[in-house]
Amino acid sequence: MPPYPLALFPLDVVLFPGTPLPLHIFEPRYRQMLADCLTGDSRFGIVGAGHEAEAPDPGAVGCAAEIRGNERLPDGRSNIVVVGGARFVVQRMLDDPAPYHVGLVEEFDERPGTLPGAEPLGVLRELFARYFDLYQSLQDAEPEAPELPDEPIPLSFTISAAVDCEAAVKRRLLATRSTDERVALLLQVLPVLTRALESALGIHRRARRNGKGGVHSVLPADS
Repeated sequence: MPPYPLALFPLDVVLFPGTPLPLHIFEPRYRQMLADCLTGDSRFGIVGAGHEAEAPDPGAVGCAAEIRGNERLPDGRSNIVVVGGARFVVQRMLDDPAPYHVGLVEEFDERPGTLPGAEPLGVLRELFARYFDLYQSLQDAEPEAPELPDEPIPLSFTISAAVDCEAAVKRRLLATRSTDERVALLLQVLPVLTRALESALGIHRRARRNGKGGVHSVLPADS
C-alpha cells in the first residue's frame, strides 16, 4: 500500500496489532479527531510524541487504532475501545487544517521467513505464564489473563502488549519486523520483569505480616 494521510494521536502507551486498548478522549482537538474518524474510516494512529515537540518525528513507528466501541459522555468526553491494526512508519507530518496531528504514513509487515521454531515459542508461553501469575498477585483488581493465540506473530504481539515494561522497550517490540527477533527480545525481558515481581511480592508479603503484629528481623541469625 502506498503512503497515505492518517490522524495521529501521540501517546506514551504502545498499541500492538490485534490487541485491544481502552482510551479516554478529553482534549477538544482529540474529540474532534474522534468525531472525524467516526464519520470516516474509524481509524487513527497511535504513535510516540516527538523529541522536540508533541508532533511525532519522521521515522517514528506506530500502529493504526481501529475504533470498536465509543461511549460518549454528557460533557463531550468519550471512552473508547480500539484494536490494533497495521503498523506504520511516519514519513512526514502534513500541513493539515485539522486541530490534531496528521501525518503521511506507510504501512509495513513482518519480514517473511522470520518465524521462530516451536521450542522458543513454548519457552515464551511458560515464561509469560509465570510472569502474569505474579503480576496478577500484585494488582488490587486482578487483571484477566489474555487469551494467547496459537500463531507465532499474533502470539508475540499479544504478549508484547500484556507485559508491563518501559514504553521504549515496547516501541522496540513494535518496530521489529522479525517475529524471531521479537520473541528473542521477550525471552530476555520476561525473566527480568519476573524477578522484579518476585522481589516486589516478597516485600508485599512481609509488609502484610508486619502489619498484623509480626516481627521482621533485620539482624542476622546466630551462627
